[in-house]
Amino acid sequence: MKVAVMPGDGIGPEVTREAVRVLEALDLPGLTLLEGDVGGIAYQRHGHPLPAETLEIARAADAILFGAVGDPACDALERSLRPEQAILGLRSELGLFANLRPATMFPGLEALSALKSEIAARIDLLIVRELNGDVYFGEKAIETLPDGRRRGRDLMSYAEDEVRRIAHVAFRAAQGRRKRLCSVDKANVLETSQLWRDVVVEVAAEYPDVALEHMYVDNAAMQLVRDPGRFDVVVTGNLFGDILSDQASMCVGSIGLLASAALGERQTAHGTFGLYEPIHGSAPDIAGKGLANPMATILSAAMMLRHSFGREDEAARIETAVSRALADGVRGHDLGGAAGTATIGEAVLERL
Repeated sequence: MKVAVMPGDGIGPEVTREAVRVLEALDLPGLTLLEGDVGGIAYQRHGHPLPAETLEIARAADAILFGAVGDPACDALERSLRPEQAILGLRSELGLFANLRPATMFPGLEALSALKSEIAARIDLLIVRELNGDVYFGEKAIETLPDGRRRGRDLMSYAEDEVRRIAHVAFRAAQGRRKRLCSVDKANVLETSQLWRDVVVEVAAEYPDVALEHMYVDNAAMQLVRDPGRFDVVVTGNLFGDILSDQASMCVGSIGLLASAALGERQTAHGTFGLYEPIHGSAPDIAGKGLANPMATILSAAMMLRHSFGREDEAARIETAVSRALADGVRGHDLGGAAGTATIGEAVLERL
């Protein structure tokens, strides 16, 4: 069981360290951890945010546990050398097109949500975000018009096979949950979204047991704060999924609690190859202070055990340990508490 550990920048090494401690405590047979540099630290050491040696480590592994990338010292670099290109590069090079982002309200944290407690208590949804297309990977340019004005341009596009494969992932996920799928687009003004909707409808014919609805992204954003309990599985494109999943994190109280998985089609001897990371960033303002909440990274490790190694029992143990720590009042600064990174990690280990 080979896991490529990529701590990255800012608070990445701190939160990843606690997740690794949890994995090691499980004493899994054959577990091997391989560490690689990514992001700003990789640029400093190797001259590129995703060095060739790190990519080789990723290819040799069965799964990747990823921390965070982002360093203000790299903001002046050309875009291809900025830390964020590490995660985009891994997704592209390894064919990781399906992002799973669950958002569930932990009992006892309802009052910490920006929503009314009785509304927040109903949150239990999964956002399935396409990762390899849309404006993030389309042609980009900043150009000068004939009259001297500057214009930025980003191409939004999807091919039907890209939509079809993410739709299948979402429908299968819905079959394993409450059998409801909401496809989010902007088909009233975007041709890319019209194609998205048409293809999702075609795929739906293969899943008669799943109830499908369509929703424009602006309405979806509104409904996510008005009545989040109405959602089971949400499938959407790269840009809309990025925004909605961060919005969902604040609905449950903190971005420090949400894990994610990026999956592709590659199968290993154990399960589906994937990259697992907390959805928060590198938070350079608190890096090195021991203040970051590692629970999202620990929960990402649980997702890794479930999807890439078929270790459902161990995954459930980790999730239960996190839930119990929260129920016992172990709260990080993001949740209004005083527990630091190591303290939270130790609390999860004790309950494990």
